[in-house]
Order: sequence, then C-alpha cells, then structure tokens
Amino acid sequence: MTTLYSTLGVQPDATLDEIKRAYRRAAMKWHPDRNLGREKEAHTAFQEIRDAYAILSDAVQRQIYDEVFEREMQRWQAEHHAQEAQQREAQREAQRVAQEHYEQMVAIAMRFGDDGHNRDVMFGVLLGRDCDAELAARIADSVWALQESRRAAARAADASDAKAAPPPGAAAAPDHDEATRPRRHPGAFDSFWHGLFGLRS
Repeated sequence: MTTLYSTLGVQPDATLDEIKRAYRRAAMKWHPDRNLGREKEAHTAFQEIRDAYAILSDAVQRQIYDEVFEREMQRWQAEHHAQEAQQREAQREAQRVAQEHYEQMVAIAMRFGDDGHNRDVMFGVLLGRDCDAELAARIADSVWALQESRRAAARAADASDAKAAPPPGAAAAPDHDEATRPRRHPGAFDSFWHGLFGLRS
C-alpha cells in the first residue's frame, strides 16, 4: 500500500529533518526539467512528492494523517482477513461438492457393473450424469477392473469347491484340521475397493 512516507522514501518514524532531506532528493529526481521526454510522468510524481511533503512537514497534519492511516489499515486488514476466510470456506465447500459428486458417480458405476453391464455402458451412463469425461473414464475403468477381479475370484472359488467335493455316492472325507484348509478372504475386495475409491482430500 502506497503511503505518503513511501512516496518520499522515508520510514513512518522519520524526523522532520529526514523528511526535508528526502523531499529535496525526490524533488530533484522528479523535477520535470530533469526528465526530458518523460515530462508527464515526472510532473505527476513531482506533484505527489510536493503533496506528501506538505502534509508530513506539518506536525498537526501529519498526526491527523497517521491517525486516519492507522484506522484505514485496521479496516483494510479486517476486510482482507474476512475475504480470506470466505475464500477458504468457498474452497472447502467446492471440495465437499466435488467429493460428493465423485462418490455418487462411483456408486452409479458400481450399480451398473453389478447388473452385468460392461465398461463402455458405465462410461456412457456417467457422461449422461454430467460427469467429466476424464473422471468418467477413470471410474469406469476402475469399476470394470474390480468387477472382473470379483468374477475371476468367484470362478476360482467355484473350481476349487468342485475339486474338493466328493464324487456322488462317495463318503465324505474326514474333516482334517481346519487350519490346513485354504481360506477365502472376503475383505480382499474391500481393500481393493478402498484403494481405488478411498476418500480423497
């Protein structure tokens, strides 16, 4: 923020002698006669320097200026902090809306995947729900990969169960130690799911 002090190139606590010396230096630098070809710019700067010196060289006017400037600075800082707070709140709200939209799109894709639709159908459905094309493609690819993994695991489990089943009419094999049996881990898909679609910051 430009102040009368910065116009003269002095600190706010400058003495009257420092203000006078600074005024003489600035006036000589920006006098129109010393700035041929830049007369208009020099005239504006020279006038600002004279106005600043007229106020700061007068004790009463300088005190009034300092008091007014201090109040304005406090007001400006309060407004600036309020604007920053509003911007942060707007950013948080935008992130919340984006996250909610993302989760809705994933849920829609999962529903269509569970119904047996392929990746292209899921992609098209997401586009029809105002989903960005890049995000729609990413979600459709991930959900399709998840569905394929689930189907592959289910086929492998069915094949394993079929091999372990006794032939028709045969006596059931004795139940050995349960710890030796291969176990399915139903949480594996949940882990995969969270890895693909976990909440994003």
